[in-house]
Amino acid sequence: MTSDTSIKVWDPLVRVFHWLLAAGFFVAYFSEDDFQQVHHIAGYLITSLVIGRILWGFIGSKHAQFKNFIADPTTVIAYLKGMIKGDHPRYLGHNPAGAVMIFLLLGSILCIAFTGMTILAIEEQAGPLAGWVQTMGWTDDDVFEELHEFFANFTVFLVIFHVSGVLLESMLHKDNLVKSMFTGRKQKNIK
Repeated sequence: MTSDTSIKVWDPLVRVFHWLLAAGFFVAYFSEDDFQQVHHIAGYLITSLVIGRILWGFIGSKHAQFKNFIADPTTVIAYLKGMIKGDHPRYLGHNPAGAVMIFLLLGSILCIAFTGMTILAIEEQAGPLAGWVQTMGWTDDDVFEELHEFFANFTVFLVIFHVSGVLLESMLHKDNLVKSMFTGRKQKNIK
């Protein structure tokens, strides 16, 4: 893809965020039982990345800003129906279904972060929530452990769904979306 047939869509911050988040989540998910220190570091990295991405969603480049891809439920449903029929519009930035996925992933990861930091505060009186958890008088982490595990597994489900959607959209529009998340570029016009 050359610059005359492609257009810059994803800025470097969005791309670095995306791949660091994917790597951080992978490390956190698979280090949970045996490597707690690694798990905690990965969790803090992920939390920092998500907070940064939320901020970038307000002040970032055109296609990174939430206001440029938030879609109402009617638009999302119409887009999905069109996708099933094979007649749906192509978006340079996030499509309506992709926008929903972004918000689900960010929300689920924030739930993982909150429950994880709460568990750390209860079990080890450590982490950024330790003082708050102590003030709340929480001493039983069972509910938080269940929620932490639920949201971690729910996020895996969302990631699988996300990757499937990316591959399907790449096929339908003949535009390599995985490659575009490395290069930042998407095809201008696709027949």
